[in-house]
Amino acid sequence: MGRIEYWNDPDAPKANTLVPACGVLAVDDQGAILLQRRRDTGQWALPMGKLEIGETPSECAIRETREETGVDVEVIGILGVYSDPGHIVAYSDGEVRQEYEVTLLARPIGGVPTSNEEASEVAWFRPEKLGGLDIHPTMRRQIADYLARRFPCVD
Repeated sequence: MGRIEYWNDPDAPKANTLVPACGVLAVDDQGAILLQRRRDTGQWALPMGKLEIGETPSECAIRETREETGVDVEVIGILGVYSDPGHIVAYSDGEVRQEYEVTLLARPIGGVPTSNEEASEVAWFRPEKLGGLDIHPTMRRQIADYLARRFPCVD
């Protein structure tokens, strides 16, 4: 499914759905952050996906991280809740989302970073290596909140 992201773009289509998504900002014991390179946009991102009926946010975040990266994580806290009306994601099937993202803090407990149908690359990055990566501004904001130890909970 094709995907186009818009951020504060006056020409973006109007949202027709609000979908709760959950993901993690996972940090290993050396302080490196887990990222995946999305196949649909080519950008580096935190593992995240749609909350399914019957799941808790933690269950969703753990499942999505395993599916998208091959890494098993344990949730240790919450970074924040992010929902920016200026961040629109349009899909080829006509769905146009305003994201609603619950980003949890996690640590790895197993698995190996592995590419898959959603991620062309998966890797751990030290904070000083993030500057040269193509990361969507909304994801970069979440990472910046973590690095500055800002845990907004609600944005």
